[in-house]
Amino acid sequence: MHKRILIIALLSGISLLLAGCAGSAGQVECPDCPACPEAECPEAPACPEAEPCPEYEAMLPGIEAAWAGSGHADATAEAFRHWDEDDPAVVPTFCAKCHSAEGYMEFLTTGENSSEPVATDVMGITCEACHNRAAIAKDSVVMPSGLELTGLGDEARCMECHQGRHSTVSVDGAVAGAAGVEDVAEVDPDTIFEELGFANIHYYPAAATKYGTFAKGGYEYAGKSYDGNFAHVEEYDTCIECHSPHTLEVQAEGCVKCHGEGEFAGYRLEGSAVDYDGDGDIEEGIAGEIAGLQEALYAAIQAYAAGTAGTGIVYDSHSYPYFFIDGDGDGAVTEGEAAYPNKYASWTPRLLRAAYNYQMSAKDPGAFAHGGKYIIQLLYDSIEDLGGEVAGLHRNDHGHFAGSEDAFRHWDEDGEVSSSCAKCHTATGLPTFAKEGVNISAEISNGLQCETCHSGEWPGRFTFESVAFPSGATVTVAEGDESSLCMQCHQGRSSTVTVNGMAAGLPGNEVADSLRFTNIHYFAAGASRYGTEVQGGYEFDGKEYVGFFAHVEGYDACTECHDAHELEVKTAECFTCHAGYEDVKDIRMSEVDYDGDGDVAEGIAGEVETMAAALYEAIKAYSAGIGFPVVYESHSYPYFFADLNGDGEATPDEANYGNRYGTWTPNLLEAAYNYQYALKDPGGFTHNGKYVLQLLYDSIVAVGGDVSGLTRP
Repeated sequence: MHKRILIIALLSGISLLLAGCAGSAGQVECPDCPACPEAECPEAPACPEAEPCPEYEAMLPGIEAAWAGSGHADATAEAFRHWDEDDPAVVPTFCAKCHSAEGYMEFLTTGENSSEPVATDVMGITCEACHNRAAIAKDSVVMPSGLELTGLGDEARCMECHQGRHSTVSVDGAVAGAAGVEDVAEVDPDTIFEELGFANIHYYPAAATKYGTFAKGGYEYAGKSYDGNFAHVEEYDTCIECHSPHTLEVQAEGCVKCHGEGEFAGYRLEGSAVDYDGDGDIEEGIAGEIAGLQEALYAAIQAYAAGTAGTGIVYDSHSYPYFFIDGDGDGAVTEGEAAYPNKYASWTPRLLRAAYNYQMSAKDPGAFAHGGKYIIQLLYDSIEDLGGEVAGLHRNDHGHFAGSEDAFRHWDEDGEVSSSCAKCHTATGLPTFAKEGVNISAEISNGLQCETCHSGEWPGRFTFESVAFPSGATVTVAEGDESSLCMQCHQGRSSTVTVNGMAAGLPGNEVADSLRFTNIHYFAAGASRYGTEVQGGYEFDGKEYVGFFAHVEGYDACTECHDAHELEVKTAECFTCHAGYEDVKDIRMSEVDYDGDGDVAEGIAGEVETMAAALYEAIKAYSAGIGFPVVYESHSYPYFFADLNGDGEATPDEANYGNRYGTWTPNLLEAAYNYQYALKDPGGFTHNGKYVLQLLYDSIVAVGGDVSGLTRP
């Protein structure tokens, strides 16, 4: 359709030129000026070879027929007939953008809602609404939250209307306005405000669901993080890649390729391996998980309304304004209750927020596919905020697919993930590295995708013959060992070489302004397993360290011990050999009391934990001894901070970047590096427990700690 519009426009321009060339001798007489020079009329361009005009024209009847059967063309629908009984029968200016072709085209041209109400006599969304120069050029959308989504391409036309009409921002604004304050944080969430009414997301807000926290279409609770754009898979990642732009129906043939035959509502991804709604069924589709959480939220809404707001509430999805007073207290909508005069009016901020999210989940019937995890997070948080029972429910996926977590949301304000981070923190970074051998900046991701690890013929995966570690060491893996894929990211980002590069030539116990803390990074399991072969920990001069920890055949690779999608340890297999244990942390293969606590029955995890605690105490004592005490906070970058009050605890006013610790000696830095190393590989006790214990022991010695009673492996 695009090309037809462009061709017609071009031919129209040519006809004007032809008219301008009319006159004797091919000249045009201009008033008060010499005769114009002879103008040659351009020839009409040939039809594009890739899509000849006659063939394209032949397609139009099919396109028009497809459109004629769609919801956009149904001029009898409520979406277009709602105002027929009004006097005058016109679509209000605020509604015309999406409920009339004329209003939509005016918005595209002016960027404003209709200047005048639109008559209802000719309705429906016509071809011209989406096929015009302004629509073709449209590439961005401003969502109701005020956030602008750019670089959208053709789906921007869809998203202008399928975005909802409210957001976190407007709900907070309504609460603040009703309470008469500027900062919504000042409002008691359980106070009823007469001026507060229900805020309706509106119908089919698919774009708000899909783009999650980038649009903030749902009500997002303070202190919580949420999934961003649900990037599905390449070629099926936009409105018009999944829906026919003319019939609006889902193009099911694309779904079947990966998901197989069956109802859309039954689909779920391999990465969705938790029981979100707590019903014990992790085989049901995401639609079923959402339905279970909706049921739980509705129960929490009714309990809160009756118990805290003091007035029972019921919901009717087909009657505006949807929430009504439960006059008879039976919890169901009975005759006469779902009427506007009986609308619910005992709104507290807490109740409004939860009801808003419930409505959002209900008014996007395709939410399970558009952005199911975002909806799940909204429902979970609403239940929790109302005081409902969340035991047994799950909010987030496992690590690789936990799109709301900082590992993927850290760059939201930057707009892209830097080249130094993209390989492991975006869905496309690892495939780019595998194919091109380079790391480049990438779009922000909502967790990893199937294609992040799977390449070629399904379910083939990317393979690497070797892995280069931050120390410069390279290890080669056996053919068929998929650990090389995992270790591209699970290797850490620093090493002995990194630390030595900063501390080289400096006296071990003298403060140096040039020193700063360097972080091993998270889950450096590969570095732990290979030990001194890759020097992921800080290895002190003159000390020997163990190398690769070979477990047993069949359980000697990452995916032999961890589920590739859930990432959980395959504990049942562990206890086949390690009989008598119920927790992998209790397993040990030695009778040596490394941490000196007299307990030789505890697992290696306990030995590591106690020795790490001893190192932390030694670090604090050493830093206090040089006159600048330090404290550690595992969740705040850069982890080590000045202990301003000297109490040995990291308080909120201390654990911030502005108060980062800066009084490093080489010995203190090396010990702090190893302390962080031990904590940031929570599975270090099993990946290579002896290596971790050696690092901890030597670090205690470096900062003058007491190692009497301790044993170095």
